Amino acid sequence: MRVRDVLTAKGSATVLTISPDATVDELLDMLAEHNVGALVVSSDGRSMGGIVSERDVVRKLRGLEHPRSATVSQIMTTDVQVCGPEDSFGSLMSTMTDHRVRHVPVIENDEVVGILSIGDAVKFRMDQLEFERDQLSNYVQG
Repeated sequence: MRVRDVLTAKGSATVLTISPDATVDELLDMLAEHNVGALVVSSDGRSMGGIVSERDVVRKLRGLEHPRSATVSQIMTTDVQVCGPEDSFGSLMSTMTDHRVRHVPVIENDEVVGILSIGDAVKFRMDQLEFERDQLSNYVQG
């Protein structure tokens, strides 16, 4: 199983991005509007300058005098854990576990082609286990 398989199972190839110059207020609106926990930070909508998540909002806004007018670039994470479409599913899970991250952008040819959350990975694995259970059940009954 590859990261590409998880992206395909997810069904949405849309990568939501936000400008590093956007305000935290705009960030909050986008997170709520799209019901997501993180956005890729990009100046051009294709390359990645960082990632900004709900965790960044909670942890990095505390010390700012005017948090809602702060820019995304002030709170985003720039040391981003990424993967490629041909990476194994196991390596994706290891990255999420080892680095304690919930969102991993998928990079191919220096462009963001997807973003996977821990929820996407768990759903993929659960679907896979159900399929295997059904196949085994059919084999035993057949």
